[in-house]
Formats: sequence, C-alpha cells, structure tokens
Amino acid sequence: MTLNDIVLQIGGRSILLMELLLAAGGLALVLLLFVVILAWRAQSGRAAERIAAEHRTSELELRLAELSGALQGFASQSQSNQIHLQRSIDERLDMVGQRVGHGLTEQAERTAQSLGVLNERLAVIDAAQRNLTSLSTEMVSLKDILNNKQSRGAYGQGRMEAIIRDGLHARAYEFQATLSNGTRPDCLISLPESKLKLVIDAKFPLEAYTAFTAAKDDDARNAAATRLRNDVMKHVKDIAEKYQLAGETHDTAIMFVPSESIYAELHERFEDTVQKAHRARVILASPNVLMLLVQTMQAIVKDVAMREQAHIIKAEVVRLLEDVSRLKERTTDLRRHFDMANADLDKLSTSADRINKRGLKIESLEIEEAPAAVASEPPRPKLVTKN
Repeated sequence: MTLNDIVLQIGGRSILLMELLLAAGGLALVLLLFVVILAWRAQSGRAAERIAAEHRTSELELRLAELSGALQGFASQSQSNQIHLQRSIDERLDMVGQRVGHGLTEQAERTAQSLGVLNERLAVIDAAQRNLTSLSTEMVSLKDILNNKQSRGAYGQGRMEAIIRDGLHARAYEFQATLSNGTRPDCLISLPESKLKLVIDAKFPLEAYTAFTAAKDDDARNAAATRLRNDVMKHVKDIAEKYQLAGETHDTAIMFVPSESIYAELHERFEDTVQKAHRARVILASPNVLMLLVQTMQAIVKDVAMREQAHIIKAEVVRLLEDVSRLKERTTDLRRHFDMANADLDKLSTSADRINKRGLKIESLEIEEAPAAVASEPPRPKLVTKN
C-alpha cells in the first residue's frame, strides 16, 4: 500500500493514506505539545506550590518565633504576676493576721473587762444577797417585835426618841417623866418662854390595821375598820385624860404613830377619826411629821435664845464700834508719824546728795599743782582801817 492510496471515503471525499498519516502526525504532535504544556504547567504549579509552601513555611516559622516570643513574654509576665500575686497574698495574709490578732487582742481585753465588770456585779449581787439575807432576818425579828405588844411599844418609843434626840437639845426634852397625877408620858418637851410641857406619846394600832388590810370581803373590812376606829379613839382618849393637865402641860398633845403607812391610811380612809382626835386636842403625827415638828420647835428655840441674848449682842456691838473708832484714831496718828518720818528721810536724802556732789568735786581736783599756783600769786595789799 502506497501513501496515495485512498483509505477512507467520507461524504464523497476521499482521504488518502498520506493525509491520514499527516493528520495522525499532526494530532500526535498536538497531543505531545499538549502533554508538554501540561507537564510544564504541572512543573510550574509544583514550583509555585513549593515556593508558596516555602513562603508559608517561612511565615509559619516567623509566626512560631513570634508566638514563642509571645509565649516567653506571657510566661515571664505570668511569673511576675504570680510573684506579685504571691506578694499581695502574703501582704493580705499578714494584714489579715494582724487584724485577726488585733481583733483577738481587743476581744480578749473586752472579754477581760466584761469578766471584771461581771465579777464586780457578781460581788454586788453577792453583797445584795447578803443584805437581803440580813434584811430578811431583820424583817423576821421586826415581825417578832411587832407581834409582841410590849416590844412594839418599845419600838415606837425608840423611833420617837431617836427623832427627838437628833433635833433638840438635851435640856429641851425629858423621856418617861412623871406628871403631877402620877402618869408617865413617853416624852415631855419644854416650850420656850412657857412653863407648860408638850406631851408626845407613841401608839401603834397594828392589829386592827393588819386586820383591815387583810380583809377579803366587805363585812370583814367594815368590822376591821370599826375596830381600827375604836383603837385609835381609845388611844386618843387615854392621852387626853391622862396627859392634858391645866397649868402643867400644853392643851394640845401629840400621838406618835411610828408607821407612815398607818398614818396615811388613817388620813385617807378615816378622816372622821382624825377630826375627832383634833377636837380632843390630840394631833396624830407620823415619823416625818414629828421630824418636821421637832425642826420647827428647834427654830423657835433658837429664835427665843437670840431674842434673849439681843441686849448682850447689842452691848457687844457698841463695844466693837468703840474699838473700831479707837483703831481709826490710832491709825491716823500712825499715818501722821509716818508722814513726818518721810519728810525727815527726804531731808536726809537731800543732805546725802549734797555731800556726794562735794565729794565728787574734791575727787576731780588736781592736788599736786595747787602749791605752785599758790606761790605765783602776788601778795594781796593789806587794808588799813582808820580809827
């Protein structure tokens, strides 16, 4: 087969072997060129990729270096922050320890003070407990005293005597004195500028008062009130009949009730009984009222004593004025003598000043030149007098 032989017949056109070979060769050339281009492109792509990979590697190394530096800086900063944090924590712990120690110290001091105050209060409570114990004992003994009429009377008389002794002079009163009718009141007080004596007698209607306060119903209270009125009026009648003596005692006597509660109850609920006692010239007095009465009598006694001594005081004042006049005259004479002595002293001072000046003049003269000066003087002519 030759190159000019027809190989294919396409569309009425004959394709020669040569043309076919040429076409095949051209196609192979194109394919080869295409393969070469692809190989070149692949090689160029691999080079670009290698360059890009190297660039990325360098960038990655750079970033790794930066990251390493950042990590080292972060590590150093973290270490410094940790050191600062440790120091701050240590300082805070020290401050907290100091505060806790100071707080514990203050708390211990406050606790010690509280314990001291508590001990003091316990001591006060202990003393109060002892006082209460002694007071309860005294109350029991007082109850025993008040249950016995004789002891109760002695108790009331003792309170009255204590008040009178504290307020009056010993010459102004007399206890258990005997009157002309043979009776003996608890106390007689001497009135100033009068021969009459004031009678004070202590009475203690305790049973009737106790029954009145302890009554639980109206019947018992009325019966106790009647008993209390009768007891008080019996004491008032006894004082009026026994101790009110004309020309010897004052027409008004004092019934001393040694209990403020009984006295207040009588004036609050038994006004009629108090008024009957007043009409009988008997005055009811509690310890406070008796103390006020004694102080008033003491003032009256002092006033009377001052009036009695008024002429003596006046005479002493006159003598005092005379002594003051003599003192004034002698003071005037002494001042005159002092004035004369001052004048003499002034004269002596003047003479001393003159002597001092003359001495200074003598001291300032030149003594050695004085004889020559005297020799050079011409003789003075003598004066002849005619007889």
